[in-house]
Amino acid sequence: MYKGEGAYMKQDTLESRAITKNGVKRLCFSGFCILLEAAFIIVMITRLNEYAEIINLITRLFAGILVLFLYSSDKTSSMKMPWIILILVFPIMGVSLYLLIGLNGGTRKMKQRYIDIDRKLFPLLPENEEDLERIKKKTPKAGNISEYIQRNAHYPVYQNTDVTYYDEAIKGLHAQIDDLSKAEKFIFMEYHAIEDDKAWHQLQDVLVERAKAGVEVRVFYDDMGSIGFINTDFVKKMERLGIKCRVFNPFTPGLNVFLNNRDHRKITVIDGKVGFTGGYNLANEYFNYTNPYGQWKDTGIRLEGEAVRSLTITFLEMWNAVSEKDKNDTDFSQFLVQNDYQAKQNGFVQPYADIPMDDEQVGEEVYISMADKAEKYCWFMTPYLIITDEMSHALCLAAKRGVDVRIITPGIPDKKFIYSITRSFYHGLVKHGVRIYEWTPGFCHAKMSVADDCMATCGTINLDYRSLYHHFENGCFMADNQAVLDIRDDLKATMNDCREVTEEYLTGRSTYLRLGQLFMRLFAGLL
Repeated sequence: MYKGEGAYMKQDTLESRAITKNGVKRLCFSGFCILLEAAFIIVMITRLNEYAEIINLITRLFAGILVLFLYSSDKTSSMKMPWIILILVFPIMGVSLYLLIGLNGGTRKMKQRYIDIDRKLFPLLPENEEDLERIKKKTPKAGNISEYIQRNAHYPVYQNTDVTYYDEAIKGLHAQIDDLSKAEKFIFMEYHAIEDDKAWHQLQDVLVERAKAGVEVRVFYDDMGSIGFINTDFVKKMERLGIKCRVFNPFTPGLNVFLNNRDHRKITVIDGKVGFTGGYNLANEYFNYTNPYGQWKDTGIRLEGEAVRSLTITFLEMWNAVSEKDKNDTDFSQFLVQNDYQAKQNGFVQPYADIPMDDEQVGEEVYISMADKAEKYCWFMTPYLIITDEMSHALCLAAKRGVDVRIITPGIPDKKFIYSITRSFYHGLVKHGVRIYEWTPGFCHAKMSVADDCMATCGTINLDYRSLYHHFENGCFMADNQAVLDIRDDLKATMNDCREVTEEYLTGRSTYLRLGQLFMRLFAGLL
C-alpha cells in the first residue's frame, strides 16, 4: 500500500544498512571537522588574538585558491557548488573534507594501477568497425550513442549475440545456476553485495562442484557493500572451498574508511561464452526470499555470444587492479577465447563500464544522449533520482520537444532522507512535462531505460550522484533487438502497478521544498 508524503514504513535492507554504515562514518568525520572549525575560532578568540588576522587571512586565502581551482574545473556545477559553498562558509572543515573525499578518483597510486591494466586489456577488445557502421546506418540515433561509448569508454558494439531479458531477479538467478553448472573452464563473478545466506548458498553449491571439477572460479565483492552481511573470514572460507576470492577496498578502520569510490558492478562470466548483468546483488531480498518492505523489483539480462568478451575484460580490469600485492594475471588469452557461437538474433549489443578515475561520466552521458535522441518516448526506472542540472535539463528539454518522458521510482523507500531528496526533484521535472510514477507494491531497484522501441539499457547505473560520479559501474546498451521491446513492455506493465504523482507535484503542496530538502539536495553529491 502506498504511504503518503510524510509516512514511511520502517524498513531495513542489505543495501540500506551498508549505505547507513558508510554515511555514519562520513557524518562522524564531518562532525570532527565542525569541532575543529569551532576549536579554531575559540583559539583565535582566546589565545591568538594578536595572530588571528594573519591566520584567518592565510586560511581564507588557501580556501579561495581551492575555490578558484574548483570553479575552473570541468566538473558539473551540481558537483562544484556544494564544495564551493562549504569551503567559503567553513574553510577548515570544507578544505579538510574536500582533500579527503572530494578528490574523487582515489589515490594517484590507485589511478596508475587502472591505467596500467587498461593499457593491457583494452587492446584485446575487437574494433568491430563494421558493426559500428551497420548500427549507424540502420538506427542512426542509436548508432550515435554507440559511437560515443566506443570512442570514450573503449567498449565496442557487437552483433552475433543473443540477449535474454529477465523481468524478475529470481529468473536471472535460476538461469545463472543452470549456466554455472555447465562451466568447463572458468567462472568470474563480481558483485557489490554478497549475503552469506540462501540465495548465495544456491550459487555456492554449484561453484564448489565446478571448482572440484577443475574449473577456475573467481569471486570479487565490495567490502563496504557486503560489510555486516558476511563474516570477516569469508575470503578464507572461499579459498578453503577451492574458490579464489578478492575484496574491493577492504574496510580498514582509521586508514581508508572514507574513500568515496565503491565497486557497484554486477557481473557473471562463464567460459567467456555466457554473461549476466543487471541490477540485482547476491542477497536474499533481491529475489524476494525476504520481504523487508513489500515486493522487490529487480531485473537482469543474459548475454550469449561475442559481446561477453567485454564483460570478461571488465571483470579482469577490477580483479587485476585492486591490489598490487596479490598475484595477478600475466596471460589474458586463456580467458579471451574465440567464440564460434552463431546467434539467433541480429540486433546490436554493447556492454560498457564506467570508472571514477577519469573525467568521463559514461553512465550519465548515455542517459542524457538517449533523452536527447528520443523522438517519441524515453522511459527510465531507478531506485534513486538525484541528478545533475545537465541531466535534468536533458529530460526537461525532451519533454518540451513533445517526447513522452517518464520515470519510475519506488513507492516505498529504503532510506527516508534519500527518498526525500528524490522527491525534491519531482516538481522541477514535472513542470516541464516529465511524468513521475511511484511503484506502490514496494521497492524497485532496477536500473533501466528505453527509447522509441529501438534502444535500451540495463545494468547497475542509478540516476544518482553516487552511480554517475563516484562508483565503478557497468551497463549494457542494446539496439534493434527483442530485449529492447521486452524492457519496454516490462516498464509499461510496471506502470500499471504505479501511482502517478505528476499532478500532485505539479500543482499540490508537494511542489514546495522544505528547508531540509533544500539543504540535503544541495549536498546530495557529498553523501
